[in-house]
Order: sequence, then structure tokens, then C-alpha cells
Amino acid sequence: MMGNAISINKKSARFFLIFAGLFIFSVVSSQSIPHLKFRKQMIAAESAESVGVFNVNGDDFLDIVSGSYWYEGPSFLKRHLIGQVKRVNEYFDDFSTIPLDVNGDGKTDFITGGWFNKTLLWRENPGNDNEWQTHDIAVTGNIETTRSWDVDGNGFDEIIPNTPGLPLAYYTLIRDKNNKPQGQFTKTQVAAKHGHGLGFGDINGDGRGDFVVSDGWLEAPDDREHKAWNFHPDFNLGDASVPVVVADVNQDGRNDLIVGQGHSYGLDWYEQKRDGKLIKFIKHAIDPFQSQYHTMEWADIDNDGQMELITGKRYRAHNGRDPGDNDSPGLYYFKWNGESFTKNIISYGPFGVGKGAGIFLSIADLHKTGRKDIIVAGKDGLCVFFNEAP
Repeated sequence: MMGNAISINKKSARFFLIFAGLFIFSVVSSQSIPHLKFRKQMIAAESAESVGVFNVNGDDFLDIVSGSYWYEGPSFLKRHLIGQVKRVNEYFDDFSTIPLDVNGDGKTDFITGGWFNKTLLWRENPGNDNEWQTHDIAVTGNIETTRSWDVDGNGFDEIIPNTPGLPLAYYTLIRDKNNKPQGQFTKTQVAAKHGHGLGFGDINGDGRGDFVVSDGWLEAPDDREHKAWNFHPDFNLGDASVPVVVADVNQDGRNDLIVGQGHSYGLDWYEQKRDGKLIKFIKHAIDPFQSQYHTMEWADIDNDGQMELITGKRYRAHNGRDPGDNDSPGLYYFKWNGESFTKNIISYGPFGVGKGAGIFLSIADLHKTGRKDIIVAGKDGLCVFFNEAP
């Protein structure tokens, strides 16, 4: 009985410490000088988890593109059908919205792909209110989500799907001698297998972008298309976010990593250290108290010349089966203060009050105010948070 009593007391003490830590962390880190103000506009109750921003119809305004519809700027009240997206359980099988003129007709199309369809594809902007034609790029296997980075350093982004447990490859849009897109892609395989999570940036300072995967990083060769990428198993990031942000957080001249746990608790940054040519990473907690930090962006949203981390809890990532799934959704920006990150709340609360981040969010100056707004989708709806400054 005494042993049981001690065990219960330890559990109670542990719960109290966690609760106290949550309270202190929330109070201390939610303060920022100055704290940005955001005005929320609900765009739709649709539950697609990805949103992109680009000029669909060639007028003078940015539009919002998410799931089966695009929403016409500047008010975003008028909705236009793109085409029906397949629904599987709680998911719409549409996990990215990457703007790109694929066929060179001067109209912006977009790249997407899904877990269930197992296909990377692009949707063609018709330039009118007709439905958008879908074109397959490649059968890839299950796609967690997709990102775009300039892998080969030629000034044009490649398309990289995160396909956990399957090969890592990037897709390059074919262009003619005048750089006009031709509507077709080539595939370059980087690794035979990779896990959940994906980032890109120069890790070793050689001027070439490297891939960050969940269990290490892949060093870019001088000939990316034909030579092998050297794998360095320098860390294990778990079910890492997409993207993993590669950035010089502490401004010491070396790129660090910012990683969320997509399907459990935790948001951390990994400080890069050097011992001669040896590269190692030291883990620092940013926010251990929130789960499902699946997506994020690194952008200057307060116009002070320094980058902020914009991220949030994805709502019902695995349909209620992830740790912390019943916690309130939230959207935040984290500001580096020279020693650590300060957490600032944009939106937080139970379903219908707080807003999650989905799987692919966008940052854009929607109304040409000179301030970057935050556009988020998810199973809890599609919203814009207009940046109204301090």
C-alpha cells in the first residue's frame, strides 16, 4: 500500500509540474514587444488541409486556392469550382498547393498529390470558370505532402514529394532554351528510402543545398543529377514536420534546423556545431507542450528584418489517433530573442474558436499593405489572419 501511495504521489507531482510548466511557459512566452495583431476572416468551412495563394484570373489581386475551390480576391467571398477532390474518411486527398505555370501558357497552375491516390499531379488553370484538368506527373506511392526548392541551383524550383518509407526523388520541370515550361517533368532519385519529414538547405556551407530527412541529411554532390548524395546519420528527428526549416537561427554562420513533431508532442531547434570538419547538432526545446506541429514557414511577418517561425497544431491529423489530438488547436508565431524563441499566440482555443495550421499553409501580402498575412486550411476550416501590425 505504501508503495502504491508513493507511486500515486509521484504521478500527481509529475502532473503538477507539467501543468505548472504549461502555465509558466504560456505566460512567459506569449509576451512579445511589440505583439502583432491579426484580424481573422473565415473563408469557408471546407476541410481541405492545404492552401495556396496566387493570381488565378489575371486581375490585380491575389486569390486563395484550397481543395476543390478557389476564392476570388480581394474579398474572397466569391467561390469558383476547380474540380471535386476525392474524400477518404476525414481527408480530402489533396496535400499541397504549389503555384507553378507548368505548361507555359502564362496562367498559374498548381502542383499537388495525395496519400491515397499515390500520385504527384498538376491541375491546369483553364483561364475561365471551367473545371481544371488534372495531369499526372508520376506515380510515387503515398504522399504525405509536397514542397518545392531550387535543388539544382538554376533559379527554378524542383518539386519534392515526401513519401515516407519510399525513395526520395525530385521532379524538374522541362523548359526550352528560352526557359518556357513544356508541361513535362524529369525525375532524379536522391535516396532509396526516407521517412516522415523533409527539409532543404545548405548544411555544410559548400554553397549547395542538401536534403534533411528524418534520420539524417543527404549531402549534395557537385553533379546532383548523376552523382550519389552522401548520407550523414547525424540525428533522428522522429515524425518530423514538412518542412524542416533550415536556417541560421542564432546567426553564427552555420545553418540550424527547426523541427516540429507532426504526429506527437514537440517543437525543437537543432543547433549546428563544428569540431573541425565534424558536424553535430544540439537539440533545444521551443515548445514541448503542443502536438502535431506538422507544417511551418520561416518569414519576416513583423517587418523588422528578422525571420519568424509561423506554425501551429494540425487539427485531427490522424482523425483522432495522435497524442494530443483532443488538445485545443492553435496558430502561433515564434520570435527569436537572441537566446531562445518567444511564443506569440495568433489563435488558440477549442474547435470553433482556435484555428489549426493544416498540412500546407501560405504567407502572403493579400491586400498590398506591406504586411504578410497568414492563410491556413485544415479540417477546422479555411481562414485568413490579416496582419494589422501592433
